[in-house]
Amino acid sequence: MHHTESNLIQINNKIKSKINSLSLDQYNPKIIAVSKTFKEQDILPLLDYGHLDFGENKVQEALLKWPKLKEKYKNVKLHMLGKLQTNKVKFAVDIFDYIHSLDNLKLANKLASEIHKKNKKVKMFIQINLGGEKQKSGIEPNDLEVFYENCLSLKLDIVGTMCIPPDEQDPKLFFKELLNLNNKIKLPEISMGMTNDYLDALEYGSTYLRIGTGIFGRRTN
Repeated sequence: MHHTESNLIQINNKIKSKINSLSLDQYNPKIIAVSKTFKEQDILPLLDYGHLDFGENKVQEALLKWPKLKEKYKNVKLHMLGKLQTNKVKFAVDIFDYIHSLDNLKLANKLASEIHKKNKKVKMFIQINLGGEKQKSGIEPNDLEVFYENCLSLKLDIVGTMCIPPDEQDPKLFFKELLNLNNKIKLPEISMGMTNDYLDALEYGSTYLRIGTGIFGRRTN
């Protein structure tokens, strides 16, 4: 068994145990295996195991790795997790099924234009900068409701919200805030929780866990 497969099985078991401890029988969060910088030989064992959700941070890398893989593994869903530049939108719409990093109106307009032009179905998460960090993307929490309404007017398929908590702070504070914001606009999905804090994210209803190092190991570049 490949190490990525055994790591995924261990993580799934931890998730099931956590869900049992929370007494949430119907709770079934999905794991996005974040395969950025990893090559096909690391991804194939997970595909053959039957894992369906994968994440990339860069459009260019996704275009190099995924077209042939998605052709062979028809049910795979590819998630864009990194900052999306407007000049890459037309390529992103071709390869990604989900975009987790919608964070400004210019990007929303560009996505709407490309999606409707190509008649594509792309689900999206609004990224919120809960820590007020200048180096991180995301809209301000107070702007969420107006931004969401603007996205709806563009006929974008907004399914949830996403956050990356500040380093070296208790992530639970930010997971709780994202849950509250998500409930305010009544969206079904929440993208939060990574290798070091995914079990905490489960306590606040995360439906998509973005796990890279925990599955693939440490990146060398």
